Amino acid sequence: MATRRGPRFKECRRLGVNVCGHPKAMNRANDPAFKKTHKTSEYGKQLIEKQKVKAYYGILEKQLRRYYSLAQKTHGKTGEALIISLECRLDNLVYRMGLANSIRMARQMVSHRHIRVDGKIINIPSYGVKVGQTISLVEKSWKNEQFKSCFLSQNKRPLDYIEVNEENFSAKLVSLPLRSAIPVEINDQLVVEFYSK
Repeated sequence: MATRRGPRFKECRRLGVNVCGHPKAMNRANDPAFKKTHKTSEYGKQLIEKQKVKAYYGILEKQLRRYYSLAQKTHGKTGEALIISLECRLDNLVYRMGLANSIRMARQMVSHRHIRVDGKIINIPSYGVKVGQTISLVEKSWKNEQFKSCFLSQNKRPLDYIEVNEENFSAKLVSLPLRSAIPVEINDQLVVEFYSK
């Protein structure tokens, strides 16, 4: 299974946003060595926005193209449909509910069979979670100190579309997320323009 293994902090500085969610990722972003000295072209801006999507959700180019082609077939804005469908990936929701401190950790938890969806173990990170489904940590992993500390410290500010249950290490997708509620700094329209050429 192909994964993104590049340096995360360097990628955050290059894109100008904290795509990995680490508190120290942007510490050196204002250093003179990282200042841009040339003007970014229109194509360059579109490319950066597309790369942000890949970095936020930990996906590769082929996967993003597939999500984009599916988003084109939906009613409404293609850019919004793209981000919403990516937001409903299982690995991303494991990260959003607070069980993991990064999308990479969430992906590993899913592939190592630590996660159930409606009581059934799912080990496919790209699994599309539907509204009403419940994501939970398998019982034998409840005692894992890293999972516990992540879950109890990171879900103090839950998102509107996720209902967290701290007692049994689970969360429910209560509604499709609104684009305005999704915590990613991406210009959807520039992504659409990049792929529509």
